[in-house]
Amino acid sequence: MKDFCEQAYSLGYEYEKKYHGCAQCVVAAVEDAFSVSFGSAFKAMTGFGGGGGGICSNGCGAYAGGIAVLSCLTGRDRTRFEDIDVSRTYELTRKLHRRFIEKYGTIFCRDIMMKIFNRPFYTADPDDYLKFQEAGSYTDKCTDVVGLGAKWTAEIIIECNLLPEKRADKTG
Repeated sequence: MKDFCEQAYSLGYEYEKKYHGCAQCVVAAVEDAFSVSFGSAFKAMTGFGGGGGGICSNGCGAYAGGIAVLSCLTGRDRTRFEDIDVSRTYELTRKLHRRFIEKYGTIFCRDIMMKIFNRPFYTADPDDYLKFQEAGSYTDKCTDVVGLGAKWTAEIIIECNLLPEKRADKTG
C-alpha cells in the first residue's frame, strides 16, 4: 500500500515539474497511482492552480486537488443532491487539512510560499512569474508541495479504505 503513496508523490512531483498546475497535478497523480479516473475533476481543477488563477492569495492548488479527489470518492452527486449529509467528505477534507497545517502551518498558497521561498509571488505578473521559476518553483519547491499533497491524499484513501474498486483487486 505504501507503494501507492510513494508513486502518488513521485507522479505529483514530476507532473508539477513538467506540466505545472498544482491542483490538476494532484488529481492526475492520484488517478495514475491507483489506475482510476475521477471524471471531470481533472478539468475542473484547471483554474485552481497557483492559488487560483495564478493570483496565489487563495487556497493552495495541491490542497484543492486533494479535496477534489476525496470528494469524488465520497461526495454526493447531482442525483443525490437532496442528501445533505456530507459529513464523511468533510471529515476526510479535515484530515488533509491537518497534514497541510502540520507541514506548512497553512493551506493558503501565499503563506506556503512564504514558508518555502521566504517571500510570496504574484505569478499572474510575467516578471514575478519568472522570479518564481528562478527561485526553484518547478525544480524542488512547488513540486514537493504537489508531491506531498498527492501522497497525503493517497494515504487518506488507503487509511479510510476508499480504494477504488478497479485497483483494489490488484493490491493483494
